[in-house]
Amino acid sequence: MAICLAQQPDADALLDENPLALLLGMLLDQQFPMERAFAGPRLLADRLGGTLDARALADADPDELTALFTGPPAVHRYPGSMAQRTQAVCRHIVNNYDGDVTRLWAEAADGRDLLKRMTALPGFGKQKGQIFVALLGKQRGVQPDGWREAAGGYGLPDVHRSVADVVDAESLAAVRAYKQEQKAAAKAKAE
Repeated sequence: MAICLAQQPDADALLDENPLALLLGMLLDQQFPMERAFAGPRLLADRLGGTLDARALADADPDELTALFTGPPAVHRYPGSMAQRTQAVCRHIVNNYDGDVTRLWAEAADGRDLLKRMTALPGFGKQKGQIFVALLGKQRGVQPDGWREAAGGYGLPDVHRSVADVVDAESLAAVRAYKQEQKAAAKAKAE
């Protein structure tokens, strides 16, 4: 299954072929439109000469990396803090997985271990970790024992709750509708 999260062929192609790009897209998916967040790695790769590498990002000069994130156009709504988080994630991958992002999931003992590895990443809380576990399971075939349970409600089949369920424009609209329903329900409960 080809990734279709950025809704831009060149950006989605990078997400599809580069696991670090997919992870960084997930990192950037906060307080920013999903498509733009997942297009961010393509923009960053273009500014870095066409590729993304955990070791190169980990070792980058922080000010230069922030300048790359700032653009124009900006890679994220908050370019400074997202540049720092990107570098922190890459340093974690270098220090714990010798720069190979795929070891995060390839070496996970089971779904619980995979979620633990995800939530150990800077900028990844439980919800973001669960969504990425679901994305890996549903769209990348990474399905260690217990992955659906570890992903919580995001791992359920035939739902449209998160980026893990976006495979085309129609499913993106369904995820957006679900999120709007959740916000309306929370607002009604608060009132």
